[in-house]
Amino acid sequence: MTLPIPLITSSPQRMGGTPVFAGTRVPVQTLFDFIEQGAPLSEFLTSFPNVTREHAVAVLELAKQSAIAQAAKAAAE
Repeated sequence: MTLPIPLITSSPQRMGGTPVFAGTRVPVQTLFDFIEQGAPLSEFLTSFPNVTREHAVAVLELAKQSAIAQAAKAAAE
């Protein structure tokens, strides 16, 4: 399966600008809420079948890379 580029979209006309998984109406925040509650990724995917495992993992990887880059930037300042 080919992942959408970009992985996340946001538009004032869709869900008031809430960042969603591209091609869906599923807010990205919902994935992080599931994880914060200790739910496994499989539970999120079952609840939101419009999001593929590959798409969810790619978004998590993007968040990881962003967190690491921010920490590195803060350490360099």
